[in-house]
Amino acid sequence: MPPTARHAALYERFYTDADASAPYGGPITRAQAWSRLAQDIGHWQLRGFGVWIIETKDARAAVGTCGFWQGLDWPRELTWWLTPDARGTGYATEASRAAISHAYAGFGWSEVQTYMDDSNEAARKLVLRLGGEMVERIAFPDGKMRDLFSIPKPGKN
Repeated sequence: MPPTARHAALYERFYTDADASAPYGGPITRAQAWSRLAQDIGHWQLRGFGVWIIETKDARAAVGTCGFWQGLDWPRELTWWLTPDARGTGYATEASRAAISHAYAGFGWSEVQTYMDDSNEAARKLVLRLGGEMVERIAFPDGKMRDLFSIPKPGKN
């Protein structure tokens, strides 16, 4: 499910945690975490796609987000984040595979791409597990150079 206002505590828990949120510009304040939630909710209206909430299989806990984001003048990307207690559980892999399948079959996209800061080794490993291949190194609107990865349709890797 896409995020709603009831996920404010999840966003606050993640974005105010310095270690967890560092690759996403954190830590940030509680008010800024609320703004990130509002951005994710609004992204669905602006672009017709966005992130979904990742819940445990028993639906008792929300543990992160996964889906797609595209900032102004940025490439569309597969993105995800997890609360620290949910890392190493396979949630990011499972959610990413579901999002990728939906991008190709549900949205009808011809390509799924992602990127990350060079220092985000965990994200790079996940993308490689998903069959991602680096297609080019490009300059982004924030002035940083990053590798851009293409992730194939399920069953093609």
